[in-house]
Amino acid sequence: MVERLRDHYQIRDEKVLEAMRSIPRHAFVPEALQGRAYGDHALPISGSQTISQPYIVARMTELLEINSESKVLEIGAGSGYQTAVLAKVAGQVYSIERIASLAREAQDRIRQLNIYNATVKCFDGTLGWAANAPYDAILVAAGGPGIPEPLVAQLKVDGRLVVPVGESRESQRLVRIIKTATGYKEEDHGGCAFVPLIGQHGWST
Repeated sequence: MVERLRDHYQIRDEKVLEAMRSIPRHAFVPEALQGRAYGDHALPISGSQTISQPYIVARMTELLEINSESKVLEIGAGSGYQTAVLAKVAGQVYSIERIASLAREAQDRIRQLNIYNATVKCFDGTLGWAANAPYDAILVAAGGPGIPEPLVAQLKVDGRLVVPVGESRESQRLVRIIKTATGYKEEDHGGCAFVPLIGQHGWST
């Protein structure tokens, strides 16, 4: 999987590749699907959610440009796999998951892997986690109709927000926002498909 990320997808950040190598992806998927855990595709998990394709996990993490000093906010913990990868690269990860059972399971999984610099809570992720702001980077693992303004507000200047944005629930563009002193710059990093971002600043249920 890691060789494909490097050779086929041109992932260049060695910290990201090492994190992908060290986190056991099969521990984050249903038992019946563990044989497919390292394939080049997303997989279903409970709550009608998904664990993202390895490439998307690696690419979004790389776009954040984080290191061991970084404080990161993740929206949409899901199974906790992306959370664990972020925790291997960043200094501290705060993650929000709107489905309570998934939040509990994700927290349990990352603790079982002896990851203690990541915390998962159940909440509306589109509102962010203001108590721990500002963040060096924010990753949103669900697609919304626009860029949630609370998340931009919780970024440091020069901080990076990576978020799928699209006018339909079925397809999005992967967007990177870089906050400036007067607003933000927006970059388009290609097409993607995520589960809907549900919340006050996302899609309604």
